[in-house]
Amino acid sequence: MSNISKIDKNFEVKPLEEGQDTVFLNCLETPFKVYGLMLPKDENDVYRRLPLSVVEALNESVVSLSHHTAGGRLKFKTNSPYICIKAEMPAIMKSSNFALCGNAGFDLYKKTNGVDMFVGSFVPPFDIENGYESKLETHIFKETEFTIHFPLYSRLKKLEIGLKAGSSLKSGDGYKFPIPVVYYGSSITQGGCASRPGMAYQNIISREYNCDHINLGFSGNAKGEDAMAEYIAGLDMSIFVMDYDYNAPTVEHLRNTHQRFFNIIRQKNPDLPIVMVSRPQWPLGENEKERRDIIKATYETAKRNGDENVYFIDGSSMMQFPGGNEGTVDNCHPTDLGLRAMATGIGKVIGEILNK
Repeated sequence: MSNISKIDKNFEVKPLEEGQDTVFLNCLETPFKVYGLMLPKDENDVYRRLPLSVVEALNESVVSLSHHTAGGRLKFKTNSPYICIKAEMPAIMKSSNFALCGNAGFDLYKKTNGVDMFVGSFVPPFDIENGYESKLETHIFKETEFTIHFPLYSRLKKLEIGLKAGSSLKSGDGYKFPIPVVYYGSSITQGGCASRPGMAYQNIISREYNCDHINLGFSGNAKGEDAMAEYIAGLDMSIFVMDYDYNAPTVEHLRNTHQRFFNIIRQKNPDLPIVMVSRPQWPLGENEKERRDIIKATYETAKRNGDENVYFIDGSSMMQFPGGNEGTVDNCHPTDLGLRAMATGIGKVIGEILNK
């Protein structure tokens, strides 16, 4: 028997039981609000993280990855005793080392005493192809703010939210820090290999510091291109986190692009706090140490030039667990343990900047 849910019912993904008391609404309708993504232009479009004019200047892989909904969130308030979703998803990116719930699932959080608390995951079925339906009990008795985190490695064409008929529905409170923190980097930045979307390190930081963000992590394809730097430089952002070490093909590539990428951002944003992060790996070999030193050199050059809005984080410092590099699933992509450590390390710097 190959299906564990036939043996253990705790692994079972139950189909949505629809009834006349459930009302479904498109999440693009008021008072719902989507954060971190560009919205579909029409019924045939999908959610995006980059405009077509930018991805066309890069490569075909980024075109595909830009459709993934990493960093996407939905906020609203309701007193419904349950919340359902109907998701139309034209492409699911499955991987042998990445939980399906992470790359294709949705996570639900509720605000309790000012803190976002995990309610549960809208778990996709194992044989998911073009989307799915799911339901979670909210266990609430009063109007509450909810946040839904979107899939990290899949496309989303349409999302409907189902609530009990007669329930209240209002806008969420938004973020204390509404100008987004922008993250640029590798598959780790995109969210691989989080067990579920809420565990991507930026999503953790967003909840803990109540700040909006944009995830520009592109799995295997964040290579510090000028076109990407120029696009990011034009965004309205509170902080920029520069984290593409893992996708620089060689040490020389990193050396030839890192300082230039920083300069493009800084030229258009003279007062923007910029955080530079080296790869989250430990222990480091000679190649990794050289890469770290290149990133640190960009930081030190800026400091020598009088730039007081630059920060450097040694990624290896976040991954020093007693068992070695066990904060990863494959000696590269973090597990939830590694992502939690990254959220703590990077989040501390983000929090200090935001609360200055």
